[in-house]
Amino acid sequence: MARVHNWQLGREMTYTYDAAYPRAQFAFVFNINRCIACQSCTMACKSTWTFSKGQEHMWWANVETKPYGGYPMFWDMKILELLERANPDGQRWTGAPAGDPRGPWGRFEGQTIFEAPRMLTPDSARVLGYLPADDEWNSPNIYEDNPVGERGKPREYHRTGESLPEHKTWFFYLARICNHCQYPACLAACPRKAIYKRPEDGIVLIDQAECRGYRKCVEACPYKKSMYRGNTRVSEKCVACYPRVEGRDPESGGVPLETRCMAACIGQIRLQGLVRLNPDGTWAEDRQNPLYYLVHVAKVALPLYPQFGTEPNGYYIPPRWVPRPYLRQMFGPGVDAALERYEKPDRELTAVLQLFRRSNKIIFGYKVVEGPKVYEGTLRGRKVTVHDDTVIAYGRRGEELFRTKVEEPIHVRSSRHANSI
Repeated sequence: MARVHNWQLGREMTYTYDAAYPRAQFAFVFNINRCIACQSCTMACKSTWTFSKGQEHMWWANVETKPYGGYPMFWDMKILELLERANPDGQRWTGAPAGDPRGPWGRFEGQTIFEAPRMLTPDSARVLGYLPADDEWNSPNIYEDNPVGERGKPREYHRTGESLPEHKTWFFYLARICNHCQYPACLAACPRKAIYKRPEDGIVLIDQAECRGYRKCVEACPYKKSMYRGNTRVSEKCVACYPRVEGRDPESGGVPLETRCMAACIGQIRLQGLVRLNPDGTWAEDRQNPLYYLVHVAKVALPLYPQFGTEPNGYYIPPRWVPRPYLRQMFGPGVDAALERYEKPDRELTAVLQLFRRSNKIIFGYKVVEGPKVYEGTLRGRKVTVHDDTVIAYGRRGEELFRTKVEEPIHVRSSRHANSI
């Protein structure tokens, strides 16, 4: 077992292989506050990649309702329970969120899925995990829209449960795809070495000519995004629509495009791109890359279950109405500061949030052009000022992709269309 640095945990950890980092890394940010669970992303992926025989249960992209939903059923509850059994009451963070890129959220003192005692898994297992039963793959939308009420009072809504900052009756939608982790558990567990990270973009793929369907990847992935196909007897997973990312999709014209699930998003919750890496695996400073800005400058986007240790490259802006202890368990100790900045955005953050889903082309840089003040007032006791700034998005070669304003345009239709039906 090797020792590698995990910057999300703020420390070194044990991993199956020595560290080897791609030149750039596929990454994305999902703004949960905007997700409406329309499932457009889910069906866009399904109709593109998993519509064939043997893939009926494969939902590489899905949207589940928290706290009760999950696909496969209760995937996160089960792996969290295993970690707790392996290290009772030890999954804790020390220190405070800071500006250190090698440990921005403090230090995780617990055990990752690569470090947990082997007594919970077979002797041959390299990663702590479990293999879902067949019936756990049957219900991708289980408990959709089911809220949780006041603690200790089942089947009962709280009478004043809708007030901020934390609702007492709540649920939220969690959109998920493969995180294309820096330290993939699927890769670590595969006895055939059939799984690899591409050096050009860090996308994690399965070589199906090498795979023999042992399902060790299914067992090891804590997010359960590697899936076994019974009729071909090999595993499959999200491929990050790599022809689009490469600019080889027929509709791309040679320009890198966002994945199908990203491009189909109606709620405009998604921003996807590529980030450059330092030799030690941390993100290279790239101030004008919107992903770098959201994760390392504004610090409003957080990794999903960083305590697993895989260093996922999927980041989320947490839902602002959800009780904080639940969010801290899911996204780590950066939640409070992230929500504080999201609820009180400065001019730059307000502008960057307009980039989400304004184009299907991957954004490599941006610039904010200041505009006039359009609003000044108070919101829940704090002063709010809004400027109609323009944000310009740039492509891989520095070409302008589009520009958009903070103030969305209003179009007034002529009255002659009022009774046109």
